[in-house]
Amino acid sequence: MWSYEKRLQFPIKIKRPNAAAAKVIISQYGGPDGELGASMRYLSQRYTMPYRNVAGLLTDIGTEELAHLEMVSAIVYQLTCDLSVDEIKKEGFDAYFVDHTTGVWPQAAGGVPFDALCFASKGDAITDLHEDMAAEQKARTTYDNIIRLVDDPDVLAPIGFLREREIVHFQRFGEALEKVKDHLDHRNFYAFNPEFDK
Repeated sequence: MWSYEKRLQFPIKIKRPNAAAAKVIISQYGGPDGELGASMRYLSQRYTMPYRNVAGLLTDIGTEELAHLEMVSAIVYQLTCDLSVDEIKKEGFDAYFVDHTTGVWPQAAGGVPFDALCFASKGDAITDLHEDMAAEQKARTTYDNIIRLVDDPDVLAPIGFLREREIVHFQRFGEALEKVKDHLDHRNFYAFNPEFDK
């Protein structure tokens, strides 16, 4: 189904390790609004979507989110792979280090592990697309917050790219919502499930 190119969607070449930055960026790996949840959300929702063009969009964006997960993993890895024990202690990375050394593991910035509750698949096209739009905005806000906290240009370039993709995805899901509504009677599209009520 997919063709995998062995390169990142955006190049990542971080020169300086920085555990403090890794601690906040990891939220976009396994946090509540991160790329892991986004990819699973969209790739799960596509199965019951009754409109092929919207199901195709969910597949496209879900697949791209996997590429974003790979990018965030590369960022976290490059920020932590050459840390000394002193840097790990000084930058507050010790609690993570005890459990995972410098392996990349899905969790939020606050240390809460990834949970499948981070992604929603309701089986209702209107509900799911509203959730998807909100998810993209929440992820954009998380990237905004990361940009406020990180000052390394080698990190900010790929983070800025990922933030831009959240905006594009939000717009695409808004267009998809209008396509779904075009199939429904305008008097009941918020009270009718096109995936179940035939």
